[in-house]
Amino acid sequence: MTKITDVQNLEINTLGHKFSKGLALFLPGIFLLGFNLGTGSVTAMAKAGAEYGMALLWTIIASCLCTFFMINIYSRFTLVTGETALQAFKKHIHPVVGIYFIVALTLGVCGSVMGVMGIVSEICYEWSKTAVEGGIYPIYFASAFSALVFFIFWNGKTQFFERSLAVIVAIMSASFLVNFFIMMPPPMDILRGLIPSVPQVDPSSDGGPLLVIASMVGTTVFSGLFIIRTTLVKEAGWTLKDMKTQRNDAIVSVTLMFVISAAIMAAAAGTLYAENIGLSRASQMITLLEPLAGSFATSIFAIGIISAGVSSQFPNVLMLPWLLCDYSGAERNMTLPKYRVMVFAISLLGLVVPLIGARPVFVMIASQAMNAIILPITVMCILYLSNRKDLMGAYKNSLLSNIFLTGILLFSLFTSFIGVRGVWQMIAA
Repeated sequence: MTKITDVQNLEINTLGHKFSKGLALFLPGIFLLGFNLGTGSVTAMAKAGAEYGMALLWTIIASCLCTFFMINIYSRFTLVTGETALQAFKKHIHPVVGIYFIVALTLGVCGSVMGVMGIVSEICYEWSKTAVEGGIYPIYFASAFSALVFFIFWNGKTQFFERSLAVIVAIMSASFLVNFFIMMPPPMDILRGLIPSVPQVDPSSDGGPLLVIASMVGTTVFSGLFIIRTTLVKEAGWTLKDMKTQRNDAIVSVTLMFVISAAIMAAAAGTLYAENIGLSRASQMITLLEPLAGSFATSIFAIGIISAGVSSQFPNVLMLPWLLCDYSGAERNMTLPKYRVMVFAISLLGLVVPLIGARPVFVMIASQAMNAIILPITVMCILYLSNRKDLMGAYKNSLLSNIFLTGILLFSLFTSFIGVRGVWQMIAA
């Protein structure tokens, strides 16, 4: 009897080891998914679905394809050279380029932190009204979630962040997918959304369809994603022999990115757009969805939004210290006091929107749209580096790769233009 128990225990331990090993292969991709699919994505996709139905589904497809290609091209550079993106910018282009990305991405992240906590706290406030008369004020939720993120950061280990994100991303993914089947729009609307078009709608107070497109691209094809990806690839110890592992990891990440983004858009299209309501406040996702979709669907959607917000805050607050470590070549020891002070200060930005009563959707859409402005320089840098034979050798870009990169560059220049124009219209309105 003891022998059988020992064998069973050995099998359980072996299965557990295999599962942990298998999960570890995809942790960099899961981390990126949690990074990219935050409340900014939820807001952009929900606004697109609420105001234009499934007409902008093609934007998600185009953005995910661009993201997949950029993840692979940046990862391949690190697999070949052993250098991260910031190290390469500093060494092979100019130190100022590396500093530019640190400053630009940090500013973008600060805006995102404010918008994320603003939306999450407003959603929780509306949701709490179903249990507590008058609801619990947003500032309490913002403080609690900011404290939770800082507590997990205090552990200081990347693997701990990644495993925490894996759980939260799983909850987020399940919530939005369940919601999709509850509130799915007509299949023909989904198919029509695959055809590229820009809705002929007068610009609203929130900037019109062009700004929404720019924010969708800005939140999906995010420069910080590609730069942090090279750090994760190097930290994972991947080399050229892991090219297939890297590609599979990217496929899983981007596929889930598309499915979840499309599910969010479809949920808003099947309810808010169907009733011609639109979306201008985060609280509408709760107060207006309930009579249209029922309390169960509303609760599932709220859980998804909260999970998305918390998952994106982890890498958001870590962005500055990670970039500084990467640029200087220092060990990523997040337990150092200077990094804890940085993260604490950035975490406090999450209290700004609830304290001053700003419009979180405005902050979030503008922040995501402005991210698109950084993208053209990100593309130009890797276009230059990946074509240098002295760095890439036999892995230098092919003609097809250069054609794709040039296409992404033109696409990014277009979205940068409409992002600036849309934000200006929104401010001037």
